[in-house]
Amino acid sequence: MPPEAVAAARPERAPLRRRAMVLLDRYAPGIAFVALIALWETGCRAFRVPAFLLPSPSLNMAGAFEQTPAVWLGHIWATVRVALMGYAAAILVSVPLAVALASSRLLSRTLYPLIVVVHSTPIVAIAPIIVVTLGASDLPRVVITFLITFFPIVVTTTTGLMAVPEELIELSRSLRAGRTREFLHIRLPYALPYIFSALRIATTLAVVGAVVAEFVAAERGLGYFIQFSTSFFKINQGFAALLILVTISLIFFQTIGIVQRVFAPWSLPKPQR
Repeated sequence: MPPEAVAAARPERAPLRRRAMVLLDRYAPGIAFVALIALWETGCRAFRVPAFLLPSPSLNMAGAFEQTPAVWLGHIWATVRVALMGYAAAILVSVPLAVALASSRLLSRTLYPLIVVVHSTPIVAIAPIIVVTLGASDLPRVVITFLITFFPIVVTTTTGLMAVPEELIELSRSLRAGRTREFLHIRLPYALPYIFSALRIATTLAVVGAVVAEFVAAERGLGYFIQFSTSFFKINQGFAALLILVTISLIFFQTIGIVQRVFAPWSLPKPQR
């Protein structure tokens, strides 16, 4: 090929290569997920893995249709209800508590070690005690979900409230702004990126808390369904319930991102706005 033709072809290839890289970057997670599922399916078929040990994705999908939609909806609603109630309780308690910790050094030195102790206690170990103490209603499951969820919200919100540059605090005090105005107009807006990050982390922990609570004492819920299915070696149904749990966690996580993008877009990093 003459040098002139090669030089003319290069500018055409460059945009195509750049476009391919952009598409690959955009769809890389989906491609990786499909590749993983294909590898899983191929490995199970090639090595003839018993279904009661590790069912293939096709068997897991078939297991999802072994139960009626009404059964799935009942278990899904039971888990989502407990997760949402525990998550809401964690927000209602954690944010005011973080404001109190950030506003008082005495409270911080007094309460923060207690919060760390509560978080360091294995929830799985005390979950049966909570169930015995509070009964077999939704209350113990909500409490267990709350205990797993509230810690990252408290710690991250407190960090955000305390991360305000000292110059802004001195400026507000020089303008005779009170403590309430300081928190509402300076500290809370500055801490919003921290708060939304904590809320995103807490969404997944809320689902984990609901499932842990259902493992201990429940008659409905996806955690109860997984435990029931695996006890009868219906592993494909357990995997189907697990996939639903992952989907619920992703929906919760993305919902917080949408709320942040709609109501506080300025708190997002520039590439995500």
